[in-house]
Amino acid sequence: MLNSLGSPTRALSGTVATVCPRAQSHDPPRLFEDPDAAAAQPVEPDVGEDSGPAPDWSEQDVVGLHWLLLKQVQRLADPETPFAEKIWTLNWVFTDPEKDALPFSFVNCVKVVSCSPLSPLPFIGDFDVSDLRDLIAHSARRWMRESVERFPPWVQETLRRNPAAVLAQLERNPQYLNEQIRERQSNGDLFA
Repeated sequence: MLNSLGSPTRALSGTVATVCPRAQSHDPPRLFEDPDAAAAQPVEPDVGEDSGPAPDWSEQDVVGLHWLLLKQVQRLADPETPFAEKIWTLNWVFTDPEKDALPFSFVNCVKVVSCSPLSPLPFIGDFDVSDLRDLIAHSARRWMRESVERFPPWVQETLRRNPAAVLAQLERNPQYLNEQIRERQSNGDLFA
């Protein structure tokens, strides 16, 4: 379904329409002068039922939110991005195919940003997201290796020996690795 501006709207099933409304190539309007800075402004906290009516989201706000989510993929290449954040981002990109139709899935974020006339990107149009996933998968091993190399050798060995246990700990506590490193530094290593 398309609205009066020719942008995708929410279909009854909760998915974004698959038709790309930007058939003609043109320069899109800028969301903000600095699209990333304005989109990252703090949002009022939800303080409960007494906080008043739900905020009105414009179509531009929704496209900006999809853009902000996609910008997280860029952080994968930065070795200083927290390890847990990289894992969560990769899980979002490579989610189960049956979740691809959900409103803020990686696939729908790419579709909204590439097809909306309100997108901060130039016109891309509808395309197969599997090509983009392949590109990310090609670099993901290097990005993760660069992040692991920043840790002390004993953490690197733990990650190589039992990554599932470390990932389970990170799910419970995103600061798990930092806490273990601080503890070892403050207590000293008995076997060093």
